[in-house]
Amino acid sequence: MGEREWQRRVIVGVSGSLGSLAALHRGAEEARRTGAELVAVLVWAPQGALLGACREAAVERLGGAMAEAFPLGLADVPLQGLAVRGEAGAALVALADGPDDVLIVGCGERHWWRRGHLSVSGYCVRHAGCPVLTVPRPQLQRELAVLARRNACHLPVAPVVPVGGGVSRSGRSR
Repeated sequence: MGEREWQRRVIVGVSGSLGSLAALHRGAEEARRTGAELVAVLVWAPQGALLGACREAAVERLGGAMAEAFPLGLADVPLQGLAVRGEAGAALVALADGPDDVLIVGCGERHWWRRGHLSVSGYCVRHAGCPVLTVPRPQLQRELAVLARRNACHLPVAPVVPVGGGVSRSGRSR
């Protein structure tokens, strides 16, 4: 592959989550502000022998995310979509190789056990040779996560039936 002509790019990691769509919107703002090209990147890893199907699913997911983020398109910002095979952090860092590139990624919850060392955003911050902007999850996504955790604690529990027996109508084990 030959050298590309250097131009300012805003590269955004996209997964289709609300957080990545927020990052895509932030990337569009940055591209508009700086006159850069917006590059939306979905990184995928093959699963088993279904390489072609995985590639097609990744391209479809990227198209869906871009359509959801920008239903009316972006007339004022050049937009490119890439579906790249590999590990997310390493692939994004490799793509953001220009002197004027900016890499934007969504960041998830900040759990004490993660501290960025397992996350894509943490990898990008530590390894990228260009500025990296991490965009927090939208408030709605944080609230939905809290509700999901709260509701998970209140799920009904099925009664335990002793092995080899059952429960009689009186409620006593047989």
